[in-house]
This record gives sequence, C-alpha cells and structure tokens, in this order.
Amino acid sequence: MMGNFGRNLALWVVIALLLVVLFNQFQPGGGKPPEAQIAYSDFIGEVNGGRVRSVTIQGHNVSGSMTDGKAFQTYTPDDQSLVQHLTDKGIRVVAKPEDGDVSPFLHYLLSWFPFLLLIGVWVFFMRQMQSGGGRAMGFGKSRARMLTEKQGRVTFEDVAGIDEAKGELQEIVEFLKDPQKFQRLGGKIPKGVLLVGPPGTGKTLLARAIAGEANVPFFTISGSDFVEMFVGVGASRVRDMFEQGKKNAPCIIFIDEIDAVGRHRGAGLGGGNDEREQTLNQMLVEMDGFESNEGVILIAATNRPDVLDPALLRPGRFDRQVVVPNPDVAGREKILRVHMRKVPLASDVDPKVIARGTPGFSGADLANLVNEAALLAARLSRRTVSMAEFEDAKDKVMMGAERRSMVMSDAEKRMTAYHEAGHALCGIYEPDSDPLHKVTIIPRGRALGLTMNLPEGDRLSYSKSYLLAKLVLTMGGRVAEELIFGPNQVSNGASGDIKQATDISRRMITEWGMSDKLGMIAYGDNSQEVFLGHSVTQSKNISEHTAREIEAEVKQMIDRAYARAREILTQHIDELHLLAQGLLEYETLSGEESRMVMRGEKIEKKVVDEPMPETRRSSVPTTSRPATPPPGEGFGAATQPG
Repeated sequence: MMGNFGRNLALWVVIALLLVVLFNQFQPGGGKPPEAQIAYSDFIGEVNGGRVRSVTIQGHNVSGSMTDGKAFQTYTPDDQSLVQHLTDKGIRVVAKPEDGDVSPFLHYLLSWFPFLLLIGVWVFFMRQMQSGGGRAMGFGKSRARMLTEKQGRVTFEDVAGIDEAKGELQEIVEFLKDPQKFQRLGGKIPKGVLLVGPPGTGKTLLARAIAGEANVPFFTISGSDFVEMFVGVGASRVRDMFEQGKKNAPCIIFIDEIDAVGRHRGAGLGGGNDEREQTLNQMLVEMDGFESNEGVILIAATNRPDVLDPALLRPGRFDRQVVVPNPDVAGREKILRVHMRKVPLASDVDPKVIARGTPGFSGADLANLVNEAALLAARLSRRTVSMAEFEDAKDKVMMGAERRSMVMSDAEKRMTAYHEAGHALCGIYEPDSDPLHKVTIIPRGRALGLTMNLPEGDRLSYSKSYLLAKLVLTMGGRVAEELIFGPNQVSNGASGDIKQATDISRRMITEWGMSDKLGMIAYGDNSQEVFLGHSVTQSKNISEHTAREIEAEVKQMIDRAYARAREILTQHIDELHLLAQGLLEYETLSGEESRMVMRGEKIEKKVVDEPMPETRRSSVPTTSRPATPPPGEGFGAATQPG
C-alpha cells in the first residue's frame, strides 16, 4: 500500500515539474535573453542619439532593442508626444494592449481544462474500482465484519448473572459443534435468536461470547448500517450479507440494534420510511423465503421489542426470544466478582453487601461502579480498593457526583436541610416505604440535595400501599418548607417531586386500575407515539368528561398524600428540627445516623482525606432534579429527588 502511494506521489511530482517548465517556456519572452531595466531619461537620450532600433509599447511599459542588439525595458509616464518623437527618429514602433500578453499555452489550457478535469475524474474512479474492489461504487455491498479470534476474544466465562440467557445460547454453540447430537432425534437448529432486554444487560457481550466459543465464522453488523440515503441500497446490503453467510456456512450473523431496520411497517411517514420497509421486506425474505439458508444462524439484539414488525418475530425467522433482564442480587454478585478480577481489593470488600445495596443495577452499571471505585482509590493514592471507595462510587453512580465547589448561602442551605429532612422523616414513619439509605445536602448532579431510599431486596412488583407511601414521601419536602418557613416562602425545589407524584398517581389511575372511582380500566392505552412505528390514525380513547375525572382523581390522590405528609411532620416536628440541624452540621447522613440524630445522640464522622478544591468558586444554584425512572421500571432503585 505504501509502495503504491510513493510511486503515485513521485509520478504527480514529475508531472507538476514538467508543467512548470512548459509554463515558463511558453511565457512571452520565454527563452529570450533578459531585458536590461533603464531609466526613462536614459531611454530618451538613447533615442536622441540614434541608438534605438525598435520599440514595443504596452500601456506604460516600453521595451525594445538597441542597434547593437541589446534588449532594454523602461516605464514611461503619460507622454503623448513619445510616439511622434520615435517615428520622427525612424524607430520601428509596435503597440500592444495592456492585457493582451497571454501565452498560447495558458490560452489552450483554459480552453481544454473542463475536458481534462472530466477525464481525470473518470480515470480516478476507474483506478479506485480496480484497486479497491469497487469501493467507490460498492454502496450495495454488505458492511458486515468478520470477527477473528484475536479481536478481543470473550468466552462464556466472562458472562455472569444471566444464566438462563447464557444457557439458551450455549445450546446453539453446542449444535454448531455437534449437530448430530440434535439431528438424531429430528431436531433442527434455530434459524434466529432475538436477544431482548434493557440497555446494559449484556446482550452484545453474549454475542461476543458466542463468537469466542462457536469456532465458526462470525459476522457482526449494526442495524443502522443497512440504512442509506440511496434508494435500494439497504435491500442490496441484506442480499449481500446473506450471500456472505451462505459462502461461509455454517456461520453466525449478529445484528446489533435491529430496531433501526426492523420497525413496524405501515406508518407511511415519507420516502425514507419506504426505503426502510424495502430493506425489512428483503430481510424477511432472506430469513425465511423460498431459498434455504441452512447453517446461517441470525442473532439480533434490541431493547425495543415493542416496535419490531410482527412478521420478523414469528417462528421460522426468530425461533427464540431470549430475555436478558437486569440481574437479581445473586446475579449482581457474580457480575461484581467478574469485574473485580483485575482490581486489587482490600480485605473489607464484600461483593454480597455491594450486590444487596445496588438493586436495579444492570451489568453495565456494575462495571461502571467498579471502575469508579478504582479511579477514586487511585485518586487517593491507595494501594487497594476498599469498601469505602465502593460506597462512595455507589453514591456517585446513583445520586451524581458531589459539587462541593458550589457555594450556597446559609438561607439556601437551611431551606435544603429542612426539605431533605422532610423527605427522610416521611420515609421513616411511613410503614410501606423503602428504608432510608442516605440523605445529603451536598449538591449532586443537578440537585441541591438528595434523599435516597433503597429496598431491602429486589422489588419486582409494586403494591398500592407502596405507591401511596411513595406519594407521601415526595410531598414531605414541600410540607417541611411550609411548616418551617411559611406558605409564602416555599421554594421551587419541589418541582421534581411534584412531577414525580403526578406521574405516579396518573399511572395508578389510568394504567394500574388503583382508583376506586374510575375502576379497573386502562385509559389512553391507544395513544402510542406515531414515530415508534404505530399507526398514524390512532388517537385517545377517552372523552373530555373522563379526562376531567382523571385529573380530579389525580389531584385528590396527591392531596391525600400531602395531608398524610403534613400529619407525620406535625407530629414529629421536634425530630424534624433535630434532623435538619444534623444535616447542617454533617451534610450527609446514612439511615442509621439519621435515627441517631433524631434521638439526640452524637455521631462520629470519619474524615475523608480526599483533597478538597483550593478555591470554592461561586455558581448559581439550581433546583432541577435528576430524572427518575417511571414507576414500575426500576422504581426500587430510583433515587428520591430532594
């Protein structure tokens, strides 16, 4: 490659030098002896002396030759009598226009330049097609890449916490290694496997493990690689991809994020959608059409199975749908142990404790947790990573990074302390709430303070009493502000709490049938987003009267939670003051430390030797709250906004 580049470069350098030489040769006066520059007065003297043979006048430039053959050049002012004077002396005078000195070479070059440019472009494309295997015109070629054993080999030993999904895929690997074992009883290898699960659960990692274990050709491609601005390119790439698979059968083709090309047909939102549908139609035909694809196994991954076309999901195309969920506590422990292999751990590190304290974490979240703990220990110049670093890293991942450089006024700190104390106190005295894990008034992420409640175990479903307790907990911050500072001095710090409470109560009424008045009816279930591939004609299925009843029920449910929070804080107003003072003194309190402060006991806080910023710069505090998962989707692991 470098040799061809060097030869091409040398060729173009030689051509450029030849052009420069030709340009100089064809310039006016090219090849002639140089002309001597003389003063205008000397020129007049030579004319009067009869020593000038001929003169060429071009604007103000005067050149010519002497009687002895020497050439000269001078510059003349506006002298109208010069020509008459020269002719009187019998000197031959030639006049030229000022811009008329264009070489014939440049004239021909400008005339032929467009044609030469077209020829050059044509030659360039022909050479690219010959040397690059048609890359310049190969829009319709598949972009699938074959993985080799040297490219970051991953095995099933590197996959932990998703044993059921791993078992399903290990069976496919065994089929490829020993097909007779299954064919003896009439079994057929699955044509396709769809990996479904939330982001970060290990779908792509499972595919890489299959590539490392199967010992067959493994092609990988992204769903977006089929989409192109040229019509018909996507379908052509699908055909070429399966042609490569047939030539290398038995093999595995992995399509990551297949929802980019496999979305539901029929939305009809423009030409781009038609091109995507053509690509999907071609994929459906290739997966299970008239031609057989024996030995070509298609594995795809998506976190949006609800938007995939039903024809893509039927048996014969994707025979298996393997769900890859967030791991449970045992799975989280296994994943932590895998990621801790290369991390020097202190003796007090217990993966079981960390796993119990990270409900709702995905495999990617746990990998990030271990990495953050290692970075924190390195920043503190530790030799090993201790449990304290893992706890700090967990708080950073769940609640955001601390912003100790933010300067808050005493009034804002006091307001934040009572706000968070209100949340914490409602969580402690509401029996169906998750236990209090930590409360802080140190700004983290976009919040000025946070109260975090964690469940004692993995929570897979949510009772009505739990959700009502969650509503009470969200109202605790605003109620505490009203009780201490008065109704007219409340802040906008409860904006996130109000949004979360509205979302929880609305879903309880319209989706989960937890309203005694409206009953067990799903309202608005036919109003999916059009751009997710559903029909354009879908609309809301509720009347204006029902919508008003829903709004009234939402308000009534939030009002009851507000009244309950006010009852709790009024009964325990002394503990509210103690907890707020403890937050102002210690800034961060765990659940047990919060109870000690409420009992009036002193606590000992360990001094963290992390270097603090040399200067604290002032910044405008914000009361925006970090986004929280909607109820029913990892709600047990959600951090409570302050």
